Amino acid sequence: MCGRSTYKLTWEEILALCRLTLGPPPHNFRPRINVCPTTTIDTIIGVDGKRELVPMRWGLVPCWWSKSLKELRLATFNPRAETVAEKPFFRQAFKRNRCLIPISGYYEWQATQDGKQPWYFTLRDGSPVLTVAGLWDEWRDKANGETMKSCTMIITEPNDFVAEVHDRMPVMLAEDNFEPWLRGEAGLEVLKPAPDNLLQRWPVSKRVNSSRAPDDDPTLIESITIQ
Repeated sequence: MCGRSTYKLTWEEILALCRLTLGPPPHNFRPRINVCPTTTIDTIIGVDGKRELVPMRWGLVPCWWSKSLKELRLATFNPRAETVAEKPFFRQAFKRNRCLIPISGYYEWQATQDGKQPWYFTLRDGSPVLTVAGLWDEWRDKANGETMKSCTMIITEPNDFVAEVHDRMPVMLAEDNFEPWLRGEAGLEVLKPAPDNLLQRWPVSKRVNSSRAPDDDPTLIESITIQ
């Protein structure tokens, strides 16, 4: 799964690499090194042929959810590519609400004799944006009448490089698949592992194992030596 990520992008980088509709930044951008599910992340949606950056809760809440948010106990931040078109929580969003989720990198954990060892994955060529295939939806809280947008990152089987550490990986879309994905023209055929040479990785401190680790601590992604 991809349950933790980093976000070190500037507005100028996102505009250029994701071809957003030109406009003022929706918020002040700051580096986030420990982005966790249920926090707010940036997504890119298609609106009338244009692309817009929209902050959303990471962890999908489907529009038909009738209970309170606290009663949503399922982990809805990483649906599997193999079942995303069928699972009740995701199938409506798969049909009509696609998004792109830009990140800088992500963490995975490897089971070892000394406990779970985190590894940091990012693009091998140094590009600042790794674009994950996502879904989104808008839910209305019946208790207070407020609406909330939420999203999810789709995961798939690992390529050989990632499989050395973990058994899943996020679906990373190439630029030529951005528009077909957003329009709903691309389907399950693009939800596949990335090429083996796309990513690089290194081991990082186990401090990142805690969701309470500061999300502005750049040392969390520094390479360490494993004994």
